[in-house]
Amino acid sequence: MSMDFAAPSFRGASQDLTVSISPLGLVELADEEFEVHGPRLNRYSINWAMYLGHHWSFRRETGEQQSTFNYYRAFTDYISRFTFGHGVQFSSPKATDAIVPSLLKRIWEVDNDKMKILFEMGTNGSVSGDSFVKVAYEEPWADSIGREHPGRVRLLPLNSAYVFPERHPHDRSRMIRCKIKYRFYGTSPQGTRSVYTYVELLTDEVIEEYVNDELIDSRPNPIGMIPIVHIPNMPVPSSPWGLSDCQDIINLNMHYNEVSTDIADIVNYHSAPVTVIVGAKASQLEKGAKKVWGGLPKEAQVFNLEGGASGLEGALKYLETVKRSMHELVGVPETVLGQMQPISNTSGVALSIQFQPLMNRWTQKVAQYGEGMQRINELILLTLAVKEPQALIWDENSDVPLSDGQLSQLDPSDPITYITTVHFPPPLPLDKLVLLNEIQMLMQLSLESREGALRVLGEEFPEEKLAEIRDELVTDAIADGALNMLKAQVTKEIMDLTGMMPGMEGTPATPLDPGMMTADGDVMGDGAIGPEGMATPDQSGMDVISGQANLRAALVTKAYGTKLAMSRKPDDTKNDR
Repeated sequence: MSMDFAAPSFRGASQDLTVSISPLGLVELADEEFEVHGPRLNRYSINWAMYLGHHWSFRRETGEQQSTFNYYRAFTDYISRFTFGHGVQFSSPKATDAIVPSLLKRIWEVDNDKMKILFEMGTNGSVSGDSFVKVAYEEPWADSIGREHPGRVRLLPLNSAYVFPERHPHDRSRMIRCKIKYRFYGTSPQGTRSVYTYVELLTDEVIEEYVNDELIDSRPNPIGMIPIVHIPNMPVPSSPWGLSDCQDIINLNMHYNEVSTDIADIVNYHSAPVTVIVGAKASQLEKGAKKVWGGLPKEAQVFNLEGGASGLEGALKYLETVKRSMHELVGVPETVLGQMQPISNTSGVALSIQFQPLMNRWTQKVAQYGEGMQRINELILLTLAVKEPQALIWDENSDVPLSDGQLSQLDPSDPITYITTVHFPPPLPLDKLVLLNEIQMLMQLSLESREGALRVLGEEFPEEKLAEIRDELVTDAIADGALNMLKAQVTKEIMDLTGMMPGMEGTPATPLDPGMMTADGDVMGDGAIGPEGMATPDQSGMDVISGQANLRAALVTKAYGTKLAMSRKPDDTKNDR
């Protein structure tokens, strides 16, 4: 039985919702499926209609104004960008921190497009109220020209209207069975285009696939868990389903469009006022912008009907009230959608107060989606443990250096392997200088670690950044040591050549005590080319002597030069032109 869950006022307008609801409309549901899932599917249909701009149940006559201000989509998109616009960061316990973050980075950023996945998750949840994500493994394969493609873990945000979870009767958080169901176009064996219904049934033990109720595949579930995560957007007590971010403004947005259309009709009507003629025949009068009438009877009157448009002040104020109400219900400040406000007069505290309602919503969404992504990461690591067990072994080429207390190989049977934490960077704009000062004070008081400071500053993988900083410090220390060694050698040679101790910057050289020099001019008589205790001719042989001679030659050349005066023969070729 084919069912249409759209409300009567949306049935005509929701014909092109097939892009968001289903390729061919909602699938056929059994009576028991309709009883359980009908209300939420009806809600999905209305919400997507609002998001796509289908706010009217009818079309006006051609040429008549029909205003549609899609605040529903503007608010929805802004909240999604506000929540996920800065990305998310993942961390793990110290024992697994050398392996797990690099694995998650590979899956989210290399095998998948992280930001695209986050925005798709956020939009699905923000519009429909429920976000579903499937974790699947794509086996290695070769394309038609022989290129090899390695295996990878896929993160697949699902259309909420396609997913029909079945939960434990006494535990809503436990999914015991899940059905994915949708319709698609295909080519029949006879070569004709046909409509098929695809069904995938998933349990902890088995995965089955059907096309038009015919079983086409049945296989054991390799990870022993249903690889689908459900994230309610705005939770409802005693209900497994979530609510849309803009559920409360649907009627207000539609009413705003109706009032705006009425105002537009008034403005259009009075933009070309009706001319009233009393005591004369209008048929003999020419019409036009540059026409002048004359010869009218003395008692004749000509005037325009005006006054309708001038009385719209109250209606416009009412529109502002409706719009302000939508902002208040959603929690999005009016300034974010274009209302001008001097930035110089907005302090950090004032900005925090202004965005407090939105921050309250953000806090709740972070709790919902943070928990959901922790379960997604668990499925990712579990899939890798089954499909790529070698990925759980520390790799010096791709992972961060091991430190004390960190595992070099993860145990698939140890629960700590699958524990991760999700961090959402602060969404409000921050003054970096103020933030750095705050972090510096906290670190001076031993109230913040370097890793924590990097997280506050938005670093996604602070452990890798710290390892990078350490490597750079070691490289700089080695370079500084080599430079200091060369400076010491140069100072020693200057002392041998001049018998003077080089002074500090801006101070003259100091003559050495003659007793410190040997007959051949070697300071202290150590025969070394640098400070006391470095290499001697006996230790390094002729190479040291050669190096000493080259260094001395370079110093003398640099100080006094070696080129003799030469005469240049004029180039007379230019005079031959």
